[in-house]
Amino acid sequence: MLVAIVTSQTELQFEVDTPQSSSSSVATNQYQNSSLSTIVARRIKKSFTAILTKFHAGYFRVSLSFGGQALLWKTLIGPTDDSSTLRLRFHKFHPIAFTLLWSFAFFTLVLLSILYLLRCLFYFKMVKEEFFHHVGVNYLFAPSISWLLLLQSAPFFTPTNQYSYVVLWWVFAVPVVVLDVKIYGQWFTKGKKFLSAVANPTSQLSVIGNLVGAQAAATMGWKESAICFFSLGMVHYLVLFVTLYQRLSGIDQLPTMLRPAFFLFFAAPSTASLAWQSIAGSFDTASKMLFFLSLFLFMSLVCRPTLFKRSMKRFNVAWWAYSFPLSLLALAATEYAEEVKGGIAHLLMLVLLVFSVLVSIGLIMFTLLNTKMLLPENDPIASSLSHLPSVSQQTKSTTATSV
Repeated sequence: MLVAIVTSQTELQFEVDTPQSSSSSVATNQYQNSSLSTIVARRIKKSFTAILTKFHAGYFRVSLSFGGQALLWKTLIGPTDDSSTLRLRFHKFHPIAFTLLWSFAFFTLVLLSILYLLRCLFYFKMVKEEFFHHVGVNYLFAPSISWLLLLQSAPFFTPTNQYSYVVLWWVFAVPVVVLDVKIYGQWFTKGKKFLSAVANPTSQLSVIGNLVGAQAAATMGWKESAICFFSLGMVHYLVLFVTLYQRLSGIDQLPTMLRPAFFLFFAAPSTASLAWQSIAGSFDTASKMLFFLSLFLFMSLVCRPTLFKRSMKRFNVAWWAYSFPLSLLALAATEYAEEVKGGIAHLLMLVLLVFSVLVSIGLIMFTLLNTKMLLPENDPIASSLSHLPSVSQQTKSTTATSV
């Protein structure tokens, strides 16, 4: 036994060392795996943090665009008393294609809503800063507008489903009312953000929110609620429109990259014409007047391409501000053509429809080709927070001037 032990000492040593080396290798692999998982978790957390900190309500421009297109195509393929060849051709648009379009718009809006809810949960301070900023606060209307547009264009249920439609309308309309009380109250009481100091083209989103709410309410037969929302939107639209036309101090402070928001100038009267058509039951004289106003404003902006030249040098999400107003204008032109039933009206509808569809498709292609630029470091709204004076700075400067 002893000899065997002595003579096989090296062998025994080898046999003893083998499990030690294997156990150490296992421990090393476990350490490497844990380190790898830690690195992956840190990278995921870093990416998640980067997305939530750079994401803001301005990204709902995308859902506004898809919601406008969904409502436009639902109107085109819906029942009509227009027997023109052009409208009959649109009825060949397969319902499944429209359902796919609406579903894509719905999932896009759900994704954006989840991201913004997470931002509110983990970075509420940033949301609060966005709320107190005179550009970012206007985009807080965009989620409600998007949901109301999808509610009206939904292929799965109609306003005849009173319970579900009414509940959803209240869910999406209440945030609009809350923001109205806050923003409009500051406008006429001269609080920290009086209108002449904070008015900019994006302020028209507050008006559009009320008008879309009025249109949705009129669709389900709530005429009094529709008139209430319509009156709130139109009264403040007149005040805002005059203020923007006067170009008082503070209006020129919109960042260059956000100039596509100028298209909201004709989005508001287009929405007003559609809302009043839903309330009155026909595209009457008032709706036509608002439609012609929006058409004039559209032509005024199209004839001035140099206004948007600098903002078009490099792709950014602000480009999506082009699509939503064009969809509303094309929708108003569709209702106008159905009421007038003339060749020129149908030609105008076709031109605006093709233009809005091409712009939407182009924006989708540009977005897919520039996915790395969706969350840029120099985001227009984020950069505007450093370029534009804060409310406290405006108040101090006003006080110093008055003294």
